[in-house]
Amino acid sequence: MTSARERKNCPVYKHDQAMRRHFHEAAARRGFSIAPAQEAAVERLAHLAAELARPAWTFPGPPRDLYVWGPVGRGKSWLVDTFYEGLPAGRKRRLHFHDFFRRLHDGVSGPGTRHDGQSAVDRALDELIGDSRVLVFDEFHAHDAGDAMLIARLFRTLLDRRITLVTTSNYPPAGLMPDPLYHHLFEPTIKLIEERMDVLDVSGPVDFRRLTSAQPAGGGRRFATGLCLPPDDGALEALGLTFPAPAEATSVQAHLRQLPARAARGELVWFGFDALCETATAVPDYLALAERFTTLVLDGVPPLTEASSDGRQRFANLVDVACDRDIRLVLIGSDPLAALPADRALTRDLDRTASRLAMLQRTN
Repeated sequence: MTSARERKNCPVYKHDQAMRRHFHEAAARRGFSIAPAQEAAVERLAHLAAELARPAWTFPGPPRDLYVWGPVGRGKSWLVDTFYEGLPAGRKRRLHFHDFFRRLHDGVSGPGTRHDGQSAVDRALDELIGDSRVLVFDEFHAHDAGDAMLIARLFRTLLDRRITLVTTSNYPPAGLMPDPLYHHLFEPTIKLIEERMDVLDVSGPVDFRRLTSAQPAGGGRRFATGLCLPPDDGALEALGLTFPAPAEATSVQAHLRQLPARAARGELVWFGFDALCETATAVPDYLALAERFTTLVLDGVPPLTEASSDGRQRFANLVDVACDRDIRLVLIGSDPLAALPADRALTRDLDRTASRLAMLQRTN
């Protein structure tokens, strides 16, 4: 039988306790305590850190992967970011899912890849994560039916290659790919997640967005200077903005396409809502724009109840990218979140959008 002293001197126990202290110290630095709904996640992540500290040869199999989900504002990203920061350097990688999936898609479809899907995914993963033992995804979701099979292959490959995966999501696994027309396409992946990952629900009454000292790092100073404006020339001019003249219309290179911009003025680019959200654009396009411009103006913004379902999703993705890449977003038009439909499956992502738009200044 192991004594208490022997247990405390055990390297695995030490790593577990060190990660727990790391969580509580990180929370204290930001002015809050670990919420009861987060305790189970902290305990499981601390245990995972201890497992990862053991030599791989001592394990009959890799540690169980983790899927952390809950509503917006429950500290999911903070939990996995803090876990990641507390791990030793080397053989770890953290990526936002939007960015990872764009790069994976490029790797799979780029020149020089084989037509065999498995080989293409393997090659892309080799380039993206190398010999990493731990991969952390933030904000995993699945909406695009066209990408469902690639995401399914990605998950199988990661799990089969014994890479420990930790991911966050606003959705429980069964809520992924919420469109009923396509949900069945994703059911095998949902089953795989539920079988091979520990699913942790951090839903709870505390909304950390309301604790100013605990405001997430995503959406730093530049994003917080963004604006929501009515379509009024006077309001624009008071802020040093002017509507583009017709002669300013130009094409802007996005990911693999040219997009029709109303203007491109140095580090500012100006689009109409229809041109950016009601045409076949995607997250890689928004990421490409964020790499080139520090301010993005979007005019003609309607209430999202009047936009198409694809337009709503693209708008939500655009806000995500602007916040995550910390670019200034200026929205001109109606309140996009007015009179949202009651369908929770449809509006769950817009909960996150609402929390991020709340950071923007409003001029009436």
